[in-house]
Amino acid sequence: MPASFLLLLAAQFTSALADNALLIVTIDLLQQRAMPGWLAPMLKVAFIAAYVLLAPFVGPLADAFPKARLMAWMNGVKIAGVAALVVGLHPVAAFLVVGLGAAAYAPAKYGLATELVRPGQLVAANAWIETAAVCAVLLGTGLGGLLVSPWLLGHASRIVPEACDPVLPSLLILLGTYLLAGALNLGVPDSGVRHDVQSLHPRAMLRDFRQANRKLWRDRDGGLSLTVTTIFWGVGATLQFAVLRWARETMHLTLDRAAFVQAAVAIGVIAGAVAAGRFVPLAHAKRMLWAGVVFGLLMTAMPFLTRLHVAVAVLIVVGGVGGLMVVPLNALLQDRGNALLSAGRSIAVQGGNENASVLVCLGAYSALCAVDVSLAALMIGLGACVSAALAWLLLQERMRDRRAPVHTDEWRAEAKA
Repeated sequence: MPASFLLLLAAQFTSALADNALLIVTIDLLQQRAMPGWLAPMLKVAFIAAYVLLAPFVGPLADAFPKARLMAWMNGVKIAGVAALVVGLHPVAAFLVVGLGAAAYAPAKYGLATELVRPGQLVAANAWIETAAVCAVLLGTGLGGLLVSPWLLGHASRIVPEACDPVLPSLLILLGTYLLAGALNLGVPDSGVRHDVQSLHPRAMLRDFRQANRKLWRDRDGGLSLTVTTIFWGVGATLQFAVLRWARETMHLTLDRAAFVQAAVAIGVIAGAVAAGRFVPLAHAKRMLWAGVVFGLLMTAMPFLTRLHVAVAVLIVVGGVGGLMVVPLNALLQDRGNALLSAGRSIAVQGGNENASVLVCLGAYSALCAVDVSLAALMIGLGACVSAALAWLLLQERMRDRRAPVHTDEWRAEAKA
């Protein structure tokens, strides 16, 4: 990988680390301010809603400006969100501001990665990005736990005035982390790639987003990969909450230990992403649909596991096959999106669809939990639907290959290499 890409990776990891730590710190802040507990999930809803609302606009924005500089500016927006927390803005509103920065950050990040590496390196680059993202989730959650630990808060109470929130030092540490991420972004060299952006008028960008959506969905490879990644991230977000509930209800674990069980899926995703980057060329990305079928089948088995060590092993495999599937197909989606549209616009379309899927899946999961549908029924139903959908896509793809096999010269050369 080029040094410029590794610097981009470091900047992305640092910013995502702060995002995940900020969620834990803000949840603790809700408790410190004696706010109702139902506001905690609203933090994530506000964060994801920003992605969906800004999806039509962030693609042209990423293409109109040097992407590394735009990422540095978006870290500034995140800093503004944390500063708003410090001065007393409602946590959900402040988290929405942070989400606005993250929403514009994403297409610039993935688009710049597409511009900095060769097409043959896209799968490996995506493996690096997904691995860094998952590591940021794990380490960011741990950092957030440390920042709200009684030990740190006890020491902080000695230096923080009583009129201030006890988590003020934690928020200041996160401000410094975002500043570091911004400095790393400023060090990423300009790729030199420029895209023709016809207009930055909101109405024109909405029209362009609709057309880009239609174009990517109608493309054979683009539509297939967009379908798979949209399903995966919606289901993955739901699985995160389902595993946490399963660990507490079935294994009778405390919340902190249940969180470690949840981390088993993330560890598996890292392993699957690394394996995909090492062994799956872009030409064979669609062959990995079988891993999605296995992913769904393993989900249906989860409610019947009663031994913790077996469950952890199964969850690692669940994450592994998920990473093995989504990383190559994500690279395929970026390759087709860059060819059909542009790096920024295609990533904006992808982000809008995937985050809309997350909101829909989490909303459906919450509604089913509200009417007391059992966890076993939820996981079996969700896993069966995922397996059936991916099996159908796999069958459709094989039937298309038999009728009219399509291989580009570039993919043939890569497969031979």
